[in-house]
Amino acid sequence: MMDYDQFDLGDIKLLSGKILKSAKLAYRTYGVLNKNSDNVIVLPTFYTGTHKRNEGFFGSGRAIDPNKHFIVSINMFGNGLSSSPSNSSAPQDGPRFPNVTLWDNINCQHKLLTQQLNVKKIALVTGWSMAGCQAYQWGTQFPDMVKSILPFCASAKTSKHNHVFLEGVKAALVADKNWNKGDYKSPPVSGLKAFGRVYAGWAFSQDFFREELYKKIGFKTAEDLLKNWEDDHVNNWDANNLLTKINTWQTADISIGPVYNNNFKKALSSIKAKAILMPCNQDLYFRTKDNEIESNYIPNVSLRPYDSPFGHCVANPGNDKGFELELDKNINELLK
Repeated sequence: MMDYDQFDLGDIKLLSGKILKSAKLAYRTYGVLNKNSDNVIVLPTFYTGTHKRNEGFFGSGRAIDPNKHFIVSINMFGNGLSSSPSNSSAPQDGPRFPNVTLWDNINCQHKLLTQQLNVKKIALVTGWSMAGCQAYQWGTQFPDMVKSILPFCASAKTSKHNHVFLEGVKAALVADKNWNKGDYKSPPVSGLKAFGRVYAGWAFSQDFFREELYKKIGFKTAEDLLKNWEDDHVNNWDANNLLTKINTWQTADISIGPVYNNNFKKALSSIKAKAILMPCNQDLYFRTKDNEIESNYIPNVSLRPYDSPFGHCVANPGNDKGFELELDKNINELLK
C-alpha cells in the first residue's frame, strides 16, 4: 500500500519546451492546515531521498512539528515516486525521459499546493542538499508566497566544481558494460556499486575518515561503509533515475527561466523571504564560500556555517546531534 498521495498534473510544458506527458507528483502531508493558512511548511526531497527520509527532519516537540504545522513533503521528479524514467511509459521511459530543471519541479509543486491543497502562503521552505536548492528556487520563483527559507548544505546555483564531482560519479555508473546507453535489460549492478563507492568519498570529509568516525555510525571499517553505499544504490535506485536527477542538479541555477534571464545577482536580490543559510564548512561540494557569495545579494539573510567532520552528511538524521539542535534553533527563529 502506498504511504503517499499522488497529484496528476496532466501534460506539463517544461522549461526546455518539451512536454512531460501525464506528469505526476508524489507527496505526503502531515498535520492540518490552520484557519489562517499560515502554518505551511514545504519539504522538498534531496538527491537520494523520498518523503519517507524527510521524516527525520521533524517530529513532535521539534521545530517543525506536525501537531502545529501543515507539512507538505514533495518528491522530486526522477526519484522513482514522482514521474521518473523508471515509471514513465514509452516514449518517455528510461533514457528517453526529458530533462527536468528545478524550475520545472517548483512550477509543478506550486500547482500542487495551490490547486490541490488550497495553500496561499508558505511559512517556510527548507531542506538538505538538493532539497535546499529547491528552497532557493521557491524563494525566487514565488517570492510573494514564501515567508522564509532555510537551505542547509545547498546552493542557489551548482558550482563548476560541484558539476565536475557529479561527472565523476556519473562516469563510474555508465562505464558498466550492461549500461547500454540506458536501455539496460537488467540493472547495471557494477555501475551502481561503483557509483556508491565513489560517492562515499565525497559525502564525508577527510577528518571523518582520519578520525574513523564511521565507527560511530555502525561500521567497523571504511570498507564496510563503502559496501553499505554500494548496496544502498543497487537495492534502492534505478540508474536512469539517478542520472535524471544528476542532470537536474547540474543545471540548478535560480536565475534560469523567463523572469531573471540568467541574471544570478538579480535572482538572489529578488528573494523576499527571510533566509538563513546553513552550510557545513567541511562539505566537499556544497561549499560555504558559495553561500557567502549568495548572502551578499539576498536582502534579508543570515549565514550560519556549521563545523562538522561529517561533511555533507552532517544533515543526515542521526549523524550529528549538534547540527540537528542548531537546525531546529534556526527554524524556530524563522517561524517566530
